[in-house]
Amino acid sequence: MRTEIVRNLTTGREKSVPAPVDIAPPGEKIDPDSSANYFNRELSQLQFNYRVLKQALDTTHPLINRLIFCCIFSSNMDEFFEIRVAGLRQKIKYGRDAPGADGIMPEQVLNEISRVAHEYIDEQYDILNHVLIPEMKEQGIHFVRRREWTPEQAEWVRNYFKEEILPVVSPIGLDPSHPFPRLVNKSLNFIVELDGKDAFGRETGMAIVPAPRSLPRLVRLPDEICNGGENLVFLSSMIHAHTDELFPGMQVKGCYQFRLTRNADLELEDDLEDLASALRGELLSRRFGDGVRLEVADNCPQELVQFLLTQFHLEHRDMYQVNGPVNLTRLMAVTDLVDASDLMYSSFSPTIPRQVQKQETLFDAIRKRPILLHHPFQSFSPVVDFLRQAAKDPQVLAIRQTLYRTGADSEIVEALADAARRGKEVTAVVELRARFSEAENLELASRLQEAGVIVVYGVVGYKTHAKMILVVRREEGVLRRYVHLGTGNYHAVNARLYTDYSYMTSDESVGDDVNKLFQQLTGMGKALKIKKLFHSPFTLHKRLLRLIKRETELGEKGRIIIKVNAMTELQLIKALYRASQAGVRVDLIVRGICSIRPGVPGLSENIQVRSIVGRFLEHTRVYYFENNGAPAVYCSSADCMERNLLSRVETAFPIEEPKLVERLREDLDIYLADNCQSWMLQPDGSYIQNLPAEGEERVASQTVLLERLTGQS
Repeated sequence: MRTEIVRNLTTGREKSVPAPVDIAPPGEKIDPDSSANYFNRELSQLQFNYRVLKQALDTTHPLINRLIFCCIFSSNMDEFFEIRVAGLRQKIKYGRDAPGADGIMPEQVLNEISRVAHEYIDEQYDILNHVLIPEMKEQGIHFVRRREWTPEQAEWVRNYFKEEILPVVSPIGLDPSHPFPRLVNKSLNFIVELDGKDAFGRETGMAIVPAPRSLPRLVRLPDEICNGGENLVFLSSMIHAHTDELFPGMQVKGCYQFRLTRNADLELEDDLEDLASALRGELLSRRFGDGVRLEVADNCPQELVQFLLTQFHLEHRDMYQVNGPVNLTRLMAVTDLVDASDLMYSSFSPTIPRQVQKQETLFDAIRKRPILLHHPFQSFSPVVDFLRQAAKDPQVLAIRQTLYRTGADSEIVEALADAARRGKEVTAVVELRARFSEAENLELASRLQEAGVIVVYGVVGYKTHAKMILVVRREEGVLRRYVHLGTGNYHAVNARLYTDYSYMTSDESVGDDVNKLFQQLTGMGKALKIKKLFHSPFTLHKRLLRLIKRETELGEKGRIIIKVNAMTELQLIKALYRASQAGVRVDLIVRGICSIRPGVPGLSENIQVRSIVGRFLEHTRVYYFENNGAPAVYCSSADCMERNLLSRVETAFPIEEPKLVERLREDLDIYLADNCQSWMLQPDGSYIQNLPAEGEERVASQTVLLERLTGQS
């Protein structure tokens, strides 16, 4: 997005703001091809991260959950720098720095990222230090700083340092025989200023102390040396207090924490002979990729900051001086260290539909009519039970499943292994390249192979992102296929944190389609004709364009609702612009990155974009087309991004049962009515949170769905 710099006349501080939008004269239409009509994807992703940070100030969330949102912001920013910023730097490094659809060059984007990210991170630490920590102190949870330690606490810390830290820490003096160490990505480290000579007469003046990754970043002080409440101390404070013990006989002039973020994106060739072996090698190098960001304590002298920047080949814009711990993500440990259940969301019990409860097996329930589950409000257990029952059922002959993010110790993996050990034909398409889950997927692939499962790694060059299970069962001498299709991963933990849809059916055409998709993934040959499903990289993109065009031809009678995690694919955006220009009402519910510019007269005045950010991570993907009163509705594993629609294996599956179509529309309407957790994207690129007007009923979509589907809040 285009931005301008303005100065606050009250504080004198400068801040970047979206630039004014060009609009067409009345009655004229804007050319959808203009670069001014598209927001930059990296800057849009930054804005999503900021909406997550803002949850830390939302007092409708319990206090500990607000702290967790602050930590999630840090985690999101880590990945943003590891992948998106690293990618921009790579483009510049290798001369591929062409402007994007928004017309902005990568170098300009990096400058704007630096400006905006510095503002957001400054605000994050301001929220932590002046809002969250004081409020937690009021609730009896204390982060005890060094200057606040009592003599008893200081003595306890000294003993802890000697017994737990000193034996495992390895200080590194910098001299010709000890060059600057190669530090692990995102590890906590200290740069230490020294005065004096060591035992060998060396006078280096500087050392690096890597904090052992095996040690907790937060430690609870014993209750008997505290005056009530829950008392926590930072590992960094302990190391700061006793750095001199790491360098006996020398004077420690200063000790400052820092943290380096590296490029963590894996680059694999398309013509690999052994994907698993190549991936194992790349995982080792991920920890030591090129530096992309330096975080350092705000009291670190500038000469030391410059020394670190030089070591990591970074510029001043890549440096973030912070007022607090440089690794805030590790603050999530608070939930395990304190007894504060009253300061967190209470647990809830996901429900299981009566249709499932009434039947003896999942096969009986699915055969009666298709099942649609909305996680986390409805339990993920029927999906697990579907596989467990299939593994044990003597009538089941074969099971096929795609696995993207699952977890090596998951019940689903165990069910597949059990089925293979019982002699069933079991095939697992394991996507090894699921970002940051690669090591886990390598492990689960090995476990499955050991149990006798046929493991396939999909198609090189096309990530297998589709979520599919196919069970083949013999019933009265005839083979029947049972299918599960989902918008999310087969990960039981995520199913409690993410919103997703699971669809289970025995529809013959759907079963035949899924069977053909597995044939394409595990075998070779031409793309097979699919009847009901859309699938990328073959039909999904053009079918969506066709559905948008059909609504466009209806003009003002047209209606489109799309709920996805990201919207960046240019042809799809242009099609939506043309639909808006034809009078079609378009509602987009886009959680994160959104490149479309809504509400611009002559271009997108009929398009609204909102983002839902709340207790759960919105992850459902739904494509709804009114179709002149005969709705066409698809759930999907795919977002509206070029990679999903054109260079991955994805599915979009139709929801045809009238009651399920009605239910999906009701869910979408709840999101569209949200006036608490929704943020509206403005024509200038900013987001404004929807808030209930005076006297207006509060509608928090996730709370409404939780109450409706579980009877709890």
